[in-house]
Amino acid sequence: MATVINMPRLSDTMEEGVVAKWLVKKGDKVSEGDILAEIETDKATMEFESFYEGTLLHIGIEEGETAPVDQLLAIIGEEGEDISDLLNGGAAEKTQDKEADTSDASKPEEAEATNTSSSEVPEGVEVITMPRLSDTMEEGTVATWLKKVGDSVEEGDILAEIETDKATMEFESFYNGTLLHIGIGEGETAPVDALLAIIGPEGTDISGLKDGKVTPSAAKTEAKSKDTEADSADTQKQEETSSSEETSNASGERIFASPLAKKIAADKGISLSEIKGSGDKGRIVKKDVESYTPSKKAEAAPQKTETKTESPAPQMYTPAGEEAFEEVKNSQMRKVIAKRLGESKFSAPHYYLTIEVNMEQAMLSRKNINQLPDTKVSFNDMVVKACAMALRKHPQVNTQWSDTAMKYAKHIHIGVAVAVDEGLVVPVLPFADQMSLTQIGGNVKNLAGKARNKKLTPQEMEGSTFTVSNLGMFGIQEFTSIINQPNSAILSVGAIVEKPVVKEGQIVVGNTMKVTLACDHRTVDGATGAQFLQTLRQYLENPVTMLA
Repeated sequence: MATVINMPRLSDTMEEGVVAKWLVKKGDKVSEGDILAEIETDKATMEFESFYEGTLLHIGIEEGETAPVDQLLAIIGEEGEDISDLLNGGAAEKTQDKEADTSDASKPEEAEATNTSSSEVPEGVEVITMPRLSDTMEEGTVATWLKKVGDSVEEGDILAEIETDKATMEFESFYNGTLLHIGIGEGETAPVDALLAIIGPEGTDISGLKDGKVTPSAAKTEAKSKDTEADSADTQKQEETSSSEETSNASGERIFASPLAKKIAADKGISLSEIKGSGDKGRIVKKDVESYTPSKKAEAAPQKTETKTESPAPQMYTPAGEEAFEEVKNSQMRKVIAKRLGESKFSAPHYYLTIEVNMEQAMLSRKNINQLPDTKVSFNDMVVKACAMALRKHPQVNTQWSDTAMKYAKHIHIGVAVAVDEGLVVPVLPFADQMSLTQIGGNVKNLAGKARNKKLTPQEMEGSTFTVSNLGMFGIQEFTSIINQPNSAILSVGAIVEKPVVKEGQIVVGNTMKVTLACDHRTVDGATGAQFLQTLRQYLENPVTMLA
């Protein structure tokens, strides 16, 4: 019997995954333990193996595609097995097709009714939803519609002005056709992805797409009305928009341009009278300004002026090159990093405490330890060990906040932030307070290597109670970090700096390191955070106490 395999949840925070690569293809024999695909999660790209034997009968998510957890990924079964009933209603569709074939002659009205009630998007029709016009936008308000139902629309035409949480912005069409339906009226507010408009061939039946807000006949009536009253409607539209979009050329003729086009033209020092508009009724839009090239006549004009004056006017600076962006699709890891850090920063009231640590004894101790055979300890290992021991003395820092209770972790699991090409991962050292310096060093090195090779398992990135982030190796002397929820604190570690210090009343050369503790004020008060840092300093400035 065929088995359905869904998109697995490969990490605790994974909500969707990307199939980076299929290692088998449809029709291949699969054994238990074979690697089916490489799946990119929010934290790493991981191999996904089969727990079944059989033939790969169906692939539901192609390479490069993104799908939510539990969506159909593949089907494995016996070669030639019928899997139509497993393919999301495939059997029902086949049954409907057969019924339609047998009833075409006897029941044409019934077949026609079935076609009419279909909710599929008709060919050539584009459903436009409320766009996300800013990084923080959750809903938008239609300030003004610049097109009405029945109007012809071309790619680049401004459809509407939409008010976001940051500004009122023009929204242009990416399609050609007729505006068949407006889903959000002027002054109305709707969430991102709500139905904004429908564009398609004139007269198309869109009754299945717009929730019955406007009947197809009404759309056609408005389109016909548009044809019979085009002149008066165009005149009225020009009068309505003239106050904000109208300017004049040298001969007094009116020039229509979008606000964004006027701004770009002003920034580039271009006269709108020299630009030919491609929008409705010759309206100048953004793309017209950006593609404008000065004519030879315009370029020759300054030379003619120079011959009439005794001292030539200074040549205007013209920047070379052009503005350009490259759009790179966000990886699953990058999207989840953005989501989690945003949730932490905007939900947890952060505050920061910084101290400067004398690292003379730590440097001497590390040198002596590393002279031992097969031993390698880094300064970061010493910081992790010191944090683990300080957390034992200050359990308030080793807590988690919830709306109903504060959870005190009786164990100490320290996350160590590791930078990888796709972003940041945080492998976890369980029971770090029970490890020696050499054990911490070996485990951190092993986990960091697995992180960079995308071999970390979800279990190795779960359960931290405190986090350490170190940028000292990059020469960063001091910085602040965002708390890794559900932790209550994260320590930012800077570089060891050689500098003048006062020792026994004398200025001498010393080595110091700044560390900054970011605390969640809901769980860690200022005095508690300060006491934790004092204990941390004692351990780092007297490393022998960590060996006891």
